[in-house]
Amino acid sequence: MAYDACLDRVPHDRALSNQPSRPERSFWRRWLDAILIAQQRRADREIARYLATRGGITDDIEREIERRFLFNR
Repeated sequence: MAYDACLDRVPHDRALSNQPSRPERSFWRRWLDAILIAQQRRADREIARYLATRGGITDDIEREIERRFLFNR
């Protein structure tokens, strides 16, 4: 016979207190994440602006985006 624990009979503070929580990220990790997110947003805005001035995406424009924005040439 299998034993099945019913967690609704256990107070929630006891049931959750022993579970490991995700460690908080350090200040420097949060700082780096914020910088990376800002750079990604800037790149997205530049690509959107480039596409808006060119009237849509074609194979040539896709290659130009890769050349300009992904490879920094």
